[in-house]
Amino acid sequence: MTGPLDIRTARRRYVTVCVLFWLPLGLTIAPLILLFTERGMAMAAIAGFFAAHSLTAAALELPTGGLSDVLGRRAVLAAAGLLNLTALTLQALGTTGWLLALGMVLMGAGRALSSGPAEAWYVDTVHAHSGPDAELRTGLARGTSATSAALATGTLLGGTLPWLLALGPDLGARLSEATSGLVLPLSTPLLLGAAVEIAFVLYVLTALQEAPRPKVTLRDVLRGIPATVAGGLRLGGRDVLVRQILLSAAAAGSALAVIELLTPGRAAALTGAPESGAVLYAALACAGFICSGIGSHLSPLTARIAGSGERAVMVSLGASASGLLLLGATTVSTGVGSMVLAAIGYGLVYLGLGAAGPSENEILHRRVASSGRATALSVQSLALQLMGALTGLIIGVLPPGPLPWMLGGTVLLAGALLWNHRSRPTPPAPAATPQPHTASSSPSTAGSDPHQQHVDQ
Repeated sequence: MTGPLDIRTARRRYVTVCVLFWLPLGLTIAPLILLFTERGMAMAAIAGFFAAHSLTAAALELPTGGLSDVLGRRAVLAAAGLLNLTALTLQALGTTGWLLALGMVLMGAGRALSSGPAEAWYVDTVHAHSGPDAELRTGLARGTSATSAALATGTLLGGTLPWLLALGPDLGARLSEATSGLVLPLSTPLLLGAAVEIAFVLYVLTALQEAPRPKVTLRDVLRGIPATVAGGLRLGGRDVLVRQILLSAAAAGSALAVIELLTPGRAAALTGAPESGAVLYAALACAGFICSGIGSHLSPLTARIAGSGERAVMVSLGASASGLLLLGATTVSTGVGSMVLAAIGYGLVYLGLGAAGPSENEILHRRVASSGRATALSVQSLALQLMGALTGLIIGVLPPGPLPWMLGGTVLLAGALLWNHRSRPTPPAPAATPQPHTASSSPSTAGSDPHQQHVDQ
């Protein structure tokens, strides 16, 4: 490495990494469940596959977050890409339950590894070039916007590619026949995603420059994991702002669980058939990603208008909560006016979450030292996932109607109100040079008073 990259180059490479990582995952959103069904899997088995994914990601979130702070952002991101490449290949070509389950587990491991390293690399690079007071929100907002755009593009492409293969000479049927059923039309988006993962790994290895880190052994890394996990769990106890960010992430996880679990059934009820409902849901998911991207792009403007990043988070989460409450209020009617209001509410949910993310993360990066940055992002992601899982369990026992929607809206509104009163400012965490993975390099030493709305698909 000849020297720190300039901010524009770092921003461009960060955005490219976001696109290349999330595009393959977006390609799976529309066809994955249908592909599992075509392979003869029952709905109970499919639910088990997704549970395996979520539990793997949650279990590895904190331990793998510390790896990036020690081994380097580039190595961990490349490992995440290789895991996703293997997972997509297994999901696309697997014909037995254990292969498909293994693919979901590997995807969960890749998700855990990817939580934080790219963003931590960008922040480290900007700080190395312009100092710890450099403006971060614009680059973080562009990264989140790029993620949303990649997911939206992947969702549309993944949903239309199998349909296109069935047109005209029915290339999909010929492909399936030529491979003895190994490659189905629904497999093609996942295979395309695997090809993109190869490009992602190559780009990460060649474009993400970083300073050399002290050499550590596998034993050193494993020995430091408990301290890293403990330090990550203590993050919110030392700093009010960090605690507010983690609680806001949990509130966002609850909101996302509500909207992702309930929207497909609502779409199917609206269209009258599961197939047409799936098409409508794909379109809604794409629109949600677009709204999230717009919100992220507007995040710097929102902060300027609101007067601070803290007030911008409050306004953004409040708008998102109002959208979720509007969705709940419109469940009792099926008229045109109600549908229009529901669409507005759906867009507000994602617009607000997208606008809140960059401001939350800029605050977080100013409170946590470099040695614990990726771990802090992992704690944030873990809070989102665990609250989402808990909300999903609660929704399962609630009666249908407005109540589940109101639950998510109320939790998110509570997350917004956390930012109504600013805490007494405390000095940000000092910059730190990455050290070997020991207790002294865990987040617990990031300062006595010392992170993204993450659309987890």
